Amino acid sequence: MIKIRSLALAGAMLLAATSFADAKEEIIFGISASTGSLQQQTAAEFVRRANEKLGDKAEVKLFDSSQIGKDKELMQKLKLGTVHIALPSSIMSSISDEFALFDMPFLVADRSHLARIEEKIFWPKIAPTVEDGGYKVLAVWENGVRHITNNVRPVSTPQDLNGLKIRTPKSTWRVKMFEAWGANPTPMAFSEVFTGLQTGVIDGQENPYTNIASAKLNEVQKYLSKTGHVYSPSYPTMGKAMYDKMDPAIVSVLEATARELEAWARDKGEEADTALKDKLVAAGMSYNEADRAAFVAASKPIYDAFAAEVKGGQALIDDAIALASGS
Repeated sequence: MIKIRSLALAGAMLLAATSFADAKEEIIFGISASTGSLQQQTAAEFVRRANEKLGDKAEVKLFDSSQIGKDKELMQKLKLGTVHIALPSSIMSSISDEFALFDMPFLVADRSHLARIEEKIFWPKIAPTVEDGGYKVLAVWENGVRHITNNVRPVSTPQDLNGLKIRTPKSTWRVKMFEAWGANPTPMAFSEVFTGLQTGVIDGQENPYTNIASAKLNEVQKYLSKTGHVYSPSYPTMGKAMYDKMDPAIVSVLEATARELEAWARDKGEEADTALKDKLVAAGMSYNEADRAAFVAASKPIYDAFAAEVKGGQALIDDAIALASGS
C-alpha cells in the first residue's frame, strides 16, 4: 500500500512539474496613462501583436491608469522585476540628463524630425545612458505634442503664465522651462491632476490633446492654448536585469514588436491631433493659438542651461537642430 501511495505521489509531483513547465510565462506591462490615451492604445496594440507572436511561450498582460503604480513606482518595480515592462515618458530625464533633450522647448519640428533624431542621436547617444541605472529601452513611442490648459486666462505669451500654478511631470527640465516662462510649476503624478484641478490646488497643466481628452480634463479646465512647446516621446522599457535574464526568444519578440509600433503610434498621433482639439472645443473649452515666437524667445535660458549642465549637451542640441531639414 505504501509503495502504491508513493508511486501515486511521485506521479502527481511529475504532473505538477510538467504543468508548471508548460505554463505560459506571464509578462506584466504597467503604465500610468489613462484608458483611451494614445499611450494606452499603443500599449494595447503592442500586447495584441506580441501575444499573437508569443503563442504558448508567454502572455503579456496590460495594466493601465496607474493600477499597479505611478511612473516612479513602476520604474522601481522594473528594477525589482515585479513589473516586466513600463512606459515612462518625461520621468526618464530624472534618470538620465541626456533624455532631457526632448524637454527642450520647440526642439522637435515634426514627427519626421523626431524619427531622424531617434535614428541618429537617440539610439547611439541617449538610450544607452540608462543601462547603468538598471534599464533597457525597447523603442520610442509617442506621448504627443504638449499644450497648456488652465482656469484663469488664455495663454498667448509667456507673460500670461505669470503666477499660474501649472502642473508638470516630475521632470527637472520641465520645471525649469515653466519657471523661465514665469509660471509656478508644480510637479505631480498625472493620476492626481484631475482632482488637483477640480479642487484648485493647481490652476492648469500641460499635456498632449490625447491625455487631456482621455483624462476628461475639459471637465475641470476652461482655457486650451495651443503652444506645442514640447514633443514628448514615451519609451517601452524593461529592467536591465530582467532583459538579460528572460528567454532571449521572448525578449526578441517584445523588442521587435515594440519597434514596429513606432510608426503606428506616430501616425495615430498625427491623425488624432485635429480631431481631439475639435472634440475638446466642442466640449466647451475656449481655444486660442499662442505666440510661438514669444515662447521661443523666452526659452533661450533653458537651452543655455542644458548646454552648461549636461555633458555633451550643446552637441546634442546642435545635432538635433541640424536634422530638422531632413539632411
